[in-house]
Amino acid sequence: MSTAVSTALPAALPSPVQGVWHLGPVPLRAYALCILAGIVAGLWITSKRWSAKGGRADFPLDVAVWAVPLGVVGARLYHVLTSPDAYFGPGGQPLRALYVWEGGLGIWGAVAGGALGAWIACRRAGYRLAPFADAVAPGLLVAQALGRWGNWFNNELYGRATDLPWALTVHDWDESTGRALTGPDGAAVVLGTFHPTFLYESLWCLLSAAVIVLADRRLRLRRGQAFALYVVLYTAGRSVFEALRVDEAELIAGLRVNQWVSALVLLVALVALVRSRRRHGGGPDLPLERVPSLPSPAPTPPAGDTQSQTGAPNVNESAQPSRREHDHPDS
Repeated sequence: MSTAVSTALPAALPSPVQGVWHLGPVPLRAYALCILAGIVAGLWITSKRWSAKGGRADFPLDVAVWAVPLGVVGARLYHVLTSPDAYFGPGGQPLRALYVWEGGLGIWGAVAGGALGAWIACRRAGYRLAPFADAVAPGLLVAQALGRWGNWFNNELYGRATDLPWALTVHDWDESTGRALTGPDGAAVVLGTFHPTFLYESLWCLLSAAVIVLADRRLRLRRGQAFALYVVLYTAGRSVFEALRVDEAELIAGLRVNQWVSALVLLVALVALVRSRRRHGGGPDLPLERVPSLPSPAPTPPAGDTQSQTGAPNVNESAQPSRREHDHPDS
């Protein structure tokens, strides 16, 4: 029985031979469509979680206006800075550093740029950043999971050669045309079979998103803890997947730059999460607003409406609590 099943399984997972289609003069790039699908899914999940926290359901769209462009710019800058030889090294083409549609977006640049955009939007709306970061954490992981399939369409970012049943067939790829190169017989040229690191990371992101949602419900995570857990889970998986990759990258002491960055960010996030749990534990979170609103002042009584005339104390003098009783520092 086992022999029959093994024979029925494909020798390797397939890869596309084309990643760009043309609608008239307009190119439709699978990489961009995967990124767009991830953004839409992430916004939908974030909107649901933000509404559950008591925020405006449409506020994540306001954040996206700032976070998405800055995230793309940050992602591309991170990629170019950590892989400069392809653009500025011998034989490099500096202008291709602007060709975002060919792939090459660094997640840490995206997170940094997106966080800056989210901070700007939250500050303008009067919201705290940390609760919004908690709301966006699972959606961000789902967006990353969908975005990774753009690498599959581009036949890129695969791991070491392997003959495992789930090995990925990779073609010799022409980035300028978005198609696999073909041989004399017209068939796509196959480089070999490799670890599908894009698939590993996509599945890990989905699993991590589920863990965060479950932890949020069971452990009642407080401000900033869900996002810290996102960073811990993602970097733990990314450290493993990065070690499998064979694409060119800058090395420091024999390790890829992304491995060092993931390890450092993992350590910082883990310390922050442990300290936050020890200090705050779980329970009801703080208000979303940066500055709590003060109660509306009592209406001013008509002239002459004093205690001597009505027999009741003047509401502005004795019943109104002092402003100081309502003020408390933003924590």
